[in-house]
Amino acid sequence: MPFLRKNFYHRAPRNRTITITDNEAHLRHLWVSDEPRANTVTFGDAFKALKKDRQLRYDLLFADPPYNLTKKFGKEKFRQTDSDAYEEWLDSWLRLCVPLLKETASVYICSDWRSSAAIQRAGAKYFKLQNRITWEREKGRGAKHNWKNAAEDIWFFTVSDDFTFNLDAVKQRRRVIAPYRENGKPKDWKESGEGNFRDTHPSNIWTDITVPFWSMSENTDHPTQKPEKLLAKIILASTNEDDLILDPFAGSGTTAVVAKKLGRQFVAIESDETYCLLAAKRLEMAETDRSIQGFSDGVFWERNSAPTKYPTK
Repeated sequence: MPFLRKNFYHRAPRNRTITITDNEAHLRHLWVSDEPRANTVTFGDAFKALKKDRQLRYDLLFADPPYNLTKKFGKEKFRQTDSDAYEEWLDSWLRLCVPLLKETASVYICSDWRSSAAIQRAGAKYFKLQNRITWEREKGRGAKHNWKNAAEDIWFFTVSDDFTFNLDAVKQRRRVIAPYRENGKPKDWKESGEGNFRDTHPSNIWTDITVPFWSMSENTDHPTQKPEKLLAKIILASTNEDDLILDPFAGSGTTAVVAKKLGRQFVAIESDETYCLLAAKRLEMAETDRSIQGFSDGVFWERNSAPTKYPTK
């Protein structure tokens, strides 16, 4: 299969990275290459696919576009440009998404610190700005002459003032360090043999996200893969079961996979064939494995706080 990029290095025995073998061409039946359809991966250019989308209306848009950096994504290359030109590029696909969204829809757009302001401006042109989430991306080596870049932003917009936000679905369970009692009873926390825990309201600072790496079963070779736990928070907060989610820059398919695991519908668009195959394989794996690391029994656990009776995978 000439379109598959080979792995030219030996992987360690415990490496769980998802790869595509030459005998997995059957995965191509899980995608389409014309007009997007629900619960499919659309192989092709996002601009063309969005223009062909005439039937579907979405409850959530999650977009992880190329940041304003010179970087290669599979066969696609993106070159850094000035802020105004990048903002124009953002607008070129955002305006195609606007008529596809329901009045009650939510919009999340990912960015790094360089492109963050441009995304705020481009999104605010069409939507109501609700918040900016900053999540800790604890990966990579430190810089010698600068602060280590260990965070990314996600801009949260809505189409109108009428939108879904399921607060109880995304509360975080945290270990109580200094348990406070009132009249001898726990106040706002629960006591158990496994420890003391409190369910806290979610903030816009996320420090409990683990970036996929080689020992995680969700990991792929995609250079900017988003964690399943991150998508689970967004999907549970801003959609209900059977709602329809659009991801125009799907990469290795994290949005689609988490949507499937959580009982939502999806349309995922990706221009690189190998990443489409990875997305298809992950969707096939999700048929039998619905687990999401860091999320179990309907609870988002603070990093490294879940007791053994509540596995995080």
